[in-house]
Amino acid sequence: MTRRQFSSRFIWTISGAAIGILQAAGDEVQYVGGTMSGMDGAEGLFDTSDAKIIKFSSKKGAFEIPYQGITSVEYGQKAGRRIGVAIVISPVFLLSKKRKHFLTVGFKDAKDQPQAVVLELPKGTPRKIIAIIEARSGVKCEYESEEAKKNVHG
Repeated sequence: MTRRQFSSRFIWTISGAAIGILQAAGDEVQYVGGTMSGMDGAEGLFDTSDAKIIKFSSKKGAFEIPYQGITSVEYGQKAGRRIGVAIVISPVFLLSKKRKHFLTVGFKDAKDQPQAVVLELPKGTPRKIIAIIEARSGVKCEYESEEAKKNVHG
């Protein structure tokens, strides 16, 4: 293998690793904040298949949100530049934006205590998750901006 071939393969290997690290897992939801102790930064599954409760489970722990206890739902987005990828791969990536999708759910737990969770949702899932929560809880989602509303409702 020539020096040039080695350099080329090395760059492609590093680029692939960087992209893999920077991408969020496809089906996992991240707990960003809220009243659940010890859960900060937890990545796990957000299960809406049960008609009575939403289940979140991760390596750090689990919690449940009863649909009938939901008091508020809010959705928002945050756009940012792909600086890490631009540094590793190419400055061209500075032209693209990365959107983060945040869902805040306020609810009362089984002990009738007010609770709240802020979750980062994977791309492509907000529309489905919000529709399920609205239908089962009867609570309409509030949107942080018109752009966030447009992302969910088209």
